[in-house]
Amino acid sequence: MRLPVLFAAPHRPMFLAGTVQALAVMVFWSLELGGRYLGLWPVPAWPLLAVFPPPVLHALLLSCGVFPFFMFGFILTAGPRWQGADESSQRDFVPAFVLLACGWLLVWAALLQPQLLVAGLALALAGWLAVAWRLTRLVRHRATDREHIGFVALAAWLGVAAMGAFAVFAGGGALPWARLGISLAVWGFLLPVFLAVAHRMLPFFTSSAVRGYVVYRPPSALRSLIGLSFAHGGLAFFERIEWLWLADLPAMLVAVRLAWLWWSPAALANRMLSVLHVAFAWLGAAFALFALQSLLCNAVPGFLGQAPLHALTLGFFASMLIGMASRVTMGHSGRPVAADDAMWRAFCMMQAAAALRVISELPALPGAHTLMWLSSLLWLGSFGQWAWRFAPAFWRPRADGKEG
Repeated sequence: MRLPVLFAAPHRPMFLAGTVQALAVMVFWSLELGGRYLGLWPVPAWPLLAVFPPPVLHALLLSCGVFPFFMFGFILTAGPRWQGADESSQRDFVPAFVLLACGWLLVWAALLQPQLLVAGLALALAGWLAVAWRLTRLVRHRATDREHIGFVALAAWLGVAAMGAFAVFAGGGALPWARLGISLAVWGFLLPVFLAVAHRMLPFFTSSAVRGYVVYRPPSALRSLIGLSFAHGGLAFFERIEWLWLADLPAMLVAVRLAWLWWSPAALANRMLSVLHVAFAWLGAAFALFALQSLLCNAVPGFLGQAPLHALTLGFFASMLIGMASRVTMGHSGRPVAADDAMWRAFCMMQAAAALRVISELPALPGAHTLMWLSSLLWLGSFGQWAWRFAPAFWRPRADGKEG
């Protein structure tokens, strides 16, 4: 591995760190599920889990420790091109990457030394601040369309607030701080960023491969979905489950309409495009499950459990990540942009992981914890396969001899 090559473009170190994080998080969680709920081995005695609830740590690691590396790598590489600005220099991303990487290393060390947790989150927060500031500077750049990068920058600042809330909880704050961190991370940061990227890139990618395809990118749809995401996050934080349908039903309708308007038979014949379209279809399904859960919350308390959330995080987030990260990696390594068998298997395994995780929450289903554990293994297999195929591209020079 040559460091000048690894740091030649923002996506290289960020994607590599995200890949390592994704594998580490799911190894950790698979061990927890297998030991704590299935009794397959003694439950690992992590000192941190005596003071930091495992579900909260799982939410923190995934929402703030895995997806952001990929998002920051993507947007710091693609964002300047969106705005017609100069490409990100190393000073725009290397300090942020170092802070983020060192911060999450300390968080992992905190499993054995809990007193390191706050310091780790503080370092990661500092790295996140650096990225948010870089994105804010990009928003100021004159461009025809500043809305997409503007929403991403706003979401990045809400992610800063999420990390701050988790840090307060880690420092001894009450449980509502953790709940605030989760709401901000999922509904203030992750979903708005995925929405902005999908709204801008999915029709563009489709039009570049399908002759005669009409790009449909209504600003009102993006604004509505992001506004409804914020509304859901606020209602979820205040635990007003019975009112969530007011945000989720309209969001479902907008998402389904976009999926239908963007869909093309020719796109589904292209595996690289079909990955993105199938991933986006999960969004409407997730909102439908959230709305159903809200409408039935009084009649059937606890109905569907975490199924809607995992339809969103595994079905939409993780699936879209595989598609977008693969495309960026291939395009910026000088290789043809096409879904090979390894990428396709990784995507299909993620679909199975999402489906199993959703099914495991169905009422009165026997063996639910076994399905959850199998879902975690499928996630691990999916990212393991993806890493085996794509990770070497992060430290190798471009195949076409170009820089970046």
